[in-house]
Amino acid sequence: MADTLQSSTSGGARQAEANPVTRFFRATEIDTRLLGMVGALLIIWVGFHIMTGGLFLTPRNLWNLSVQTASVAVMATGMVLVIVTRNIDLSVGSILGFSGMIMGVLQAQMLPQLMGFNHPATWIVALAGGLLVGAAIGALHGSIIAFLNVPSFIVTLGGLLVWRGATWFVTSGQTVAPMNASFRLMGGGTEGSIGATASWVVGALACMAIVVAIINARQQRKRFHFPRRPLWAEYFLCVLSCAIVMGAIFVANSYYWPVNIARKYAEANNIPWPETGLFIPHGIAIPVLMAIAVGIVMTFIATRLRFGRYVFAIGGNPEAAELAGIKTRWVTVKIFTLMGVLCAIAAAISTARLNAATNAQGELDELYTIAAAVIGGTSLAGGTGTIAGAMLGALVMQSLQSGMVLLGIDTPFQRIVVGVVLVMAVWLDTIYRARAK
Repeated sequence: MADTLQSSTSGGARQAEANPVTRFFRATEIDTRLLGMVGALLIIWVGFHIMTGGLFLTPRNLWNLSVQTASVAVMATGMVLVIVTRNIDLSVGSILGFSGMIMGVLQAQMLPQLMGFNHPATWIVALAGGLLVGAAIGALHGSIIAFLNVPSFIVTLGGLLVWRGATWFVTSGQTVAPMNASFRLMGGGTEGSIGATASWVVGALACMAIVVAIINARQQRKRFHFPRRPLWAEYFLCVLSCAIVMGAIFVANSYYWPVNIARKYAEANNIPWPETGLFIPHGIAIPVLMAIAVGIVMTFIATRLRFGRYVFAIGGNPEAAELAGIKTRWVTVKIFTLMGVLCAIAAAISTARLNAATNAQGELDELYTIAAAVIGGTSLAGGTGTIAGAMLGALVMQSLQSGMVLLGIDTPFQRIVVGVVLVMAVWLDTIYRARAK
């Protein structure tokens, strides 16, 4: 009894003696690793802003940056589950290219003959066809890995070559364009954004959802007698999260339509042209909303569903998961099927943004996707990773690429930088895991 009392007292003393920063992070439960990534992202942004003479941190560039990040961010959410189970998928870029080509051929060549031009269901059928193709390819890869015991590295490396070649054979290397008008909305642009009012509504709903989620989490902790954060920490997280959301909305609404497009819009709608010009905010781009929606769904799958628990259990100890009754092979098939679907969603975003399906579409995206997941904290040793971290990692990767483009750096050197960043991320992950033991 005396030993227990002494241990409890010493533990309380250690907590009391902790410095204010340590007590703050303990109270708010903020992931310090994720916070470090945010800090690195801010350093990258400020550095590029200075080096580009004030061009980087502008509403226009940040808006374009969010759109450019969307497709890789979508695939990175699936790559987290793949890597968590100690697998790898090198074929995501080729699956994106093949799925995008299928969607392009459907809406530009096949469906107009069957349904007529500009049919309202064209984009739906084309998107559904691409999703089915992506899911089928992912299921094929997963089945070979799970039931034939071929390493995922070899299967997906073969897939990288096979589906890139198949993309060429679909149209003999020809570019397919243009895309359906409704389909193009998924690519962003002036029409592919929701405007200022709808953006503020989305921001308000997001803030409400954040507050409800924090309240619900607190009630669940109370229900199961888990430790709860101090009330000031809950208020701080609510305010911080809502401020970030509203700040992002403000930046999106600060980027206006180009003058020529705004003038054409005014003429088409009989709107008098003001002397100071017509300022029409873009608002949030549709591909960004798609990426956020995918991130929310994937987070729910990874943290709230039994399937997600199985994924992390397999990554932590495959043998123990098998002995516990988890059907590890079918889980593997489902993971790669899901990865294929996400590649098709990314293909829809990429194809719509380009307004064309090309043979080179998605090249090297596997590198950026894997790098985004690893930079976001997903361990190549398996068992560890977060969806939010991977999406933030995608933003870091795209920020590096966007900044180097603004600086006029050649593409070969850009790839060198990406390769160095990937190696450093794996090295830092190794150090982090060694210290955590």
